[in-house]
Amino acid sequence: MALRQVIDAYELLDSADVDGRAVADFLREQGVENIHIERISAAERHTDFLQIRIPGMRAGAPALGVIGKLGGIGARPAQIGIVSDADGAIAAVAMAAKLGSMAAKGDRLDGDVIICTHICPAAPTRPHQPVPFMSSPVDRTILGKLEVHPDMAAVLSIDTSRGNRVVNHKGIAITPTVREGYILPVAKDLIDILEIVTAEPAVVMPLSTQDITPYTNELFHINSILQPAVYASVPVVGVAVTARTAVPGSATGATQLDDIEKSVRFSIEVAKNLGRGMCSFHDEAEFGKLQALYGSMRHLQTAGKTVP
Repeated sequence: MALRQVIDAYELLDSADVDGRAVADFLREQGVENIHIERISAAERHTDFLQIRIPGMRAGAPALGVIGKLGGIGARPAQIGIVSDADGAIAAVAMAAKLGSMAAKGDRLDGDVIICTHICPAAPTRPHQPVPFMSSPVDRTILGKLEVHPDMAAVLSIDTSRGNRVVNHKGIAITPTVREGYILPVAKDLIDILEIVTAEPAVVMPLSTQDITPYTNELFHINSILQPAVYASVPVVGVAVTARTAVPGSATGATQLDDIEKSVRFSIEVAKNLGRGMCSFHDEAEFGKLQALYGSMRHLQTAGKTVP
């Protein structure tokens, strides 16, 4: 159970003054030592990018990347308090704290876990249907490239995904696996883990092709959950925190800590099994055959160009 860490992360981030250094100080108190902070600025706004590495026991074991995806944890001055969009950051900070606590008690995972997110209490909002979204305080490309580390063997992207009328379920859902422009089958191993963690049938969030393309092409995207797949060459799966109704990312008073906790527990269980070689995000041989038959789809990882 990671509820204590989720509550602590929520209370820490629910502040107009919180920054990356405050989060790093909190995590060091939990025994987490390998923390990189980088402030990124644009115009009058900025955010603090965090990369946290929890070392595993076995050299060469696959490392899981976990990205807490969001626009910002707050929309000040337009909104007072933490916003719904903060789920990814809460989950990332809570997961790092939980893994630090586990390691201190003698429970270390086989492989490394690399956790990335960013801390911005004053991000802008933007129009979106069916509800307004949080926007990014800085260039999304800069953040996206930082979030994906070359040591990641596979990536989970945790993102608030309540602002739609497609997944009418309170809890968490996973997406199909995405790799290098291909939307692949839903990973059976991840379904198994999801059902064990939630004690419910697995819920899958559907994707369209444009959902896995960069935001810079200005096409409609269900949300930013698969933006890490734009910059990664390894398989990426979204972990969506969902609701039965459409909730704006910029809404306050909308955080569901029990659902965030499920996303943390799910991600930890995936990390355990990936490091042991007991979890696959996709069938590598079939992916190779798919590419051999139909070629590269990496052009979908670019902003595209107008076809005459």
